[in-house]
Amino acid sequence: MRTEKLVVIGQGYVGLPLAMRAVETGMDVVGLDVDADRVKRLAAGESFVEDIPDERLGRALAGGRYRPSTDYADARDFDVCVITVPTPLRDGAPDLSYVEHAGRSIGPYVRPGCTVVLESTTYPGTTEELLRPLLESASGLRSPGDFHLGYSPERIDPGNPTWRLENTPKVVSGVDEQALHRVDDFYRRLVQRTVPVDSTRVAELTKLIENTFRQVNIALINELAVVSHHLGIDVWQAIDAADSKPFGFMSFRPGPGVGGHCLPIDPCYLSWQVKRTLGRRFRFIELADDVNHQMPEHVAHRVMTGLNRLGRPINGARLLLLGLAYKRNTGDMRDSPAVDVVRHLRALGAEVRAVEPYAQPEQLPAGVVVVDLTEREVTEADAVVVVTDHDCFDYDLVTRHARYVFDSRDRCRGPVVERL
Repeated sequence: MRTEKLVVIGQGYVGLPLAMRAVETGMDVVGLDVDADRVKRLAAGESFVEDIPDERLGRALAGGRYRPSTDYADARDFDVCVITVPTPLRDGAPDLSYVEHAGRSIGPYVRPGCTVVLESTTYPGTTEELLRPLLESASGLRSPGDFHLGYSPERIDPGNPTWRLENTPKVVSGVDEQALHRVDDFYRRLVQRTVPVDSTRVAELTKLIENTFRQVNIALINELAVVSHHLGIDVWQAIDAADSKPFGFMSFRPGPGVGGHCLPIDPCYLSWQVKRTLGRRFRFIELADDVNHQMPEHVAHRVMTGLNRLGRPINGARLLLLGLAYKRNTGDMRDSPAVDVVRHLRALGAEVRAVEPYAQPEQLPAGVVVVDLTEREVTEADAVVVVTDHDCFDYDLVTRHARYVFDSRDRCRGPVVERL
């Protein structure tokens, strides 16, 4: 009996875990990516995604079921293709060039009865209005009818040890009932639970709702943190107290901004489409985006004023930043607010050194000296700034030896510590 062949376009934080999971369920998987260096590293058994250890990748390669490639000809005779390419913003508008390239490239290999699923986050209508015509034009086939087309938003949370691909419910959709059935059947082999919805547009909107909810609530709590500081109120204690309510409240924590491939981008897709199609503004999203984008500058200003109180100007000051990735315990630098924090601090004349044990050196901001977290580095710094609170950091060491700590993540306590 022929083994089912899966093609995953994009071997990043979404595509690689999907490919590994599919291998482990018995599929033959081709992982396509335009980045030749990435493909070379994967073929050598070197994973750059923290959730996929080298050992797991190595088992997939050794078993002969996983093949990383840059050549779309390796997609020939596929049964299912999942597109997990980036969808960034360019000048405030969605950039779907990666989706378009994937559609045009895989189109010639679309054959009767196969299934294509888009997972990339995008605005409602993309699957049917953009991707489908590209696949039909390149293949000469039609959907529905000849091949099956669907959308299933990714819900990967890098670094989360509890909620992984296989135990996170998966929203699935298709352009018709038969396509929905095929998409649902595929994901049921990978995850514990699927959540079918009526259309690809509903599924596309689902993803935007999830991240808009987070963006708006993080912006609310970030603005509360700014206001509470001026009022002389401990916002962290207030949040903890509010979190004791067993109903009607969900805890969000302030920080130096938002990052990653979702929060700074996905809500803007929705506001862009609302303005384009309805001619009106989505004011909640615009306001949340504005608040969160101001947080890195606010952090830099707070560090400056903290140093001023100690009689130390920020111009020429030596600062030690803890963490540069956008979230705890990962090396994911995509749209990390730490990059803007660094930019603002350097613009004020500070010398910036940083401890970042997860991210690849080539991904780190220019002009930053990367160091290890040692007693000497802490002692010689005019200020230590907690930007990303990796669990591996020795916060006791920091509070024992630092002259001044500005903590944007609520990890440090002590007389020299000031919290966001």
